[in-house]
Amino acid sequence: MPPFADSRPPLNELHQNKPDPSSNIVSIDVGGQLFQTTKQTLTLAGPKSLFSKISHSSDHQYAIPFIDRDPEFFSILLSLLRTGHLPSKAKAFDLEDLISEAQFYGIENLLLNSHSNPSQFEAFNLEKSLVLPLNGRDSPSAISTTQFGSLHVAHGSKITSFDWSLRKKSTILTQFTAVDSLLALSSKIAAAGATDYSGLQVIDLDKGFVRETLNWENVTRSSSTVQAIGSSPQYLFTSFESGRRNSNSIMVYDLQDSFRPVTEIGHSEIFGANLDSAIPATKLSWVSSHNLLMASGSHSGPSGVLGNIKFWDIRSGTVVWELKEKVDCFADVTVSDNLSAIFKVGVNSGEVFFTDLRNIGNANSWVCLGDARKVINGKKEGVGCKIESRGNQVFCSRGGDLELWSEVLIGSSRKGRDGLEERVFRKNLMGRVKDLGGSRITSLGFGGNKMFVTRKDQQSVEVWQSSVRGF
Repeated sequence: MPPFADSRPPLNELHQNKPDPSSNIVSIDVGGQLFQTTKQTLTLAGPKSLFSKISHSSDHQYAIPFIDRDPEFFSILLSLLRTGHLPSKAKAFDLEDLISEAQFYGIENLLLNSHSNPSQFEAFNLEKSLVLPLNGRDSPSAISTTQFGSLHVAHGSKITSFDWSLRKKSTILTQFTAVDSLLALSSKIAAAGATDYSGLQVIDLDKGFVRETLNWENVTRSSSTVQAIGSSPQYLFTSFESGRRNSNSIMVYDLQDSFRPVTEIGHSEIFGANLDSAIPATKLSWVSSHNLLMASGSHSGPSGVLGNIKFWDIRSGTVVWELKEKVDCFADVTVSDNLSAIFKVGVNSGEVFFTDLRNIGNANSWVCLGDARKVINGKKEGVGCKIESRGNQVFCSRGGDLELWSEVLIGSSRKGRDGLEERVFRKNLMGRVKDLGGSRITSLGFGGNKMFVTRKDQQSVEVWQSSVRGF
């Protein structure tokens, strides 16, 4: 708590400095510089902030409150209160210093909203702006973000966490030889799993201990390794496979009730040599617009790469839609609520395809956005490609480059072969010339107004931000 000048000033200054309790104007002396604002502005900071206390104290104090802090920082934070945005002059200051001042006044959340609000994500202006180094020699194996841009990175047996400002980091050592699946549950809690270590661990990244270990009790009573993790606002989803690799399942846990098991869906067993009967899900995505869980998985066999994409109703435990992948199975797949579509990269062609969620039950529903003739060349040009959706855009990696796909409104009501209005998507290359190329991209993540990129054999994470925002 800063020192307030709550003692009476000299008598010859009392009348001059005595505030009027009936006035809406509040005067504050910060480091010898006088500021004036309204009580309504100060209350926007929240009841627990120092600004709110100043507002209330002005009703009965005999002198102007004095705060022994830097007036330049106060000016920036007062502007943030007034407009909801940082002024342009804030770029001249170090973000970490602003965070320290915001914490002192109790308004760090307002600074976070202004600087890392997801609504400020501008896909077409993203450029590589920062590289976050990691300790050790291991490259990132998985990344996960929170809504406002906190970042967790698995590399080797370690998990390194960065706060939303990306200025502070901490690293913990896990019990895994290597972490293959990672999901941020908060800025300090993450769920982690591995394909060679039994159980899903819920880890306190701040204190470095395992809060919970969740296991799947399979029929063979062998270990249960984690193949994928996903979540909805209420549930945690985990794809398990038995240690003998002959059975798998998706477990649903209650996030609001100490990870209590809710149900089991998709329990599959391999019978004989029929590997297609039990492909474990290696990617789990919640589709909020339909209240369904998308689970996708594939494997390579004598006849090529085969896979399936299933949409589960977790209440009934049934599959609502299923896409069986045989001709040009996916190297990676993503679902977009905003675009109401599924997108994949064909493992053979390397081309981007989409299918409208309104047409998902029809046969041959995939529409190729590139050169469909590449499907038959059999070169597996899509191996290693990644695809993720964010808002109204879809991001696809090509080796070391990135493509951005967006829908174009064509201004007509032409119907496609499925009877729905024709949809057109356009491709753009991302970044400046110096951002292009490099080693193969291994993962894409999004948090706040940023995109995070990892590459093969690189012990770091790239941060891509809008060229017109940020510090």
